[in-house]
Amino acid sequence: MHVGVIVYEDNSNLRESLCNLINFSPALLLLGAYASANDVTAQVKEKKPEVILMDIDMPGITGIEAVKQVRLFNQQVQIIMLTVFDDNQHVLDAICAGASGYLLKKNISDHLPEAISQVLQGEAPMSRGIARMIIQSMQESVKPVANNYNLTQREKEILTHLSKGNSYKMIAADLFISIDTVRTHIKKIYEKLQVHSQGEAISKAVNERLV
Repeated sequence: MHVGVIVYEDNSNLRESLCNLINFSPALLLLGAYASANDVTAQVKEKKPEVILMDIDMPGITGIEAVKQVRLFNQQVQIIMLTVFDDNQHVLDAICAGASGYLLKKNISDHLPEAISQVLQGEAPMSRGIARMIIQSMQESVKPVANNYNLTQREKEILTHLSKGNSYKMIAADLFISIDTVRTHIKKIYEKLQVHSQGEAISKAVNERLV
């Protein structure tokens, strides 16, 4: 079963390199490669890709605007932004518009298959710097709520660690507790917040300013 991919990149050399990487990967199928996203709506509807590689800065319709257009009719396709610079406002804007993650152009040859695998498994390739920017942006746009769900101080600490993308092992080491203790706390956090996953817990914590 091949994963269908569309490429949007105005640099012809990089676009050709991306096409070669996809064609050489037995798991991927190149459905189209374009120098602009001016016709992105029609192209995505016609090709029906599982993954889109989208240059963040293009003439005409920008990558960010293209993401917004795609999300108006398709919430399932995974969109990986291609960018020269990490940890900047454009990347944040793209993620907030509905991009699934991003990949630095200088790392494409080494990390493209891994990034595609990650987004297809529900992960979001991004740096901690961008994660912090997203949290800050969301915190500035929502009002605090009175309900703190009776979280203990330790549970709030662990929830904060989760929102930073830290693993259970990292949380245990930082708080000087065992991984089993971390799991126990997280189970209680899920029960109190009435959620079933780490993603739901982080989303609720950020939206309601619990962290």
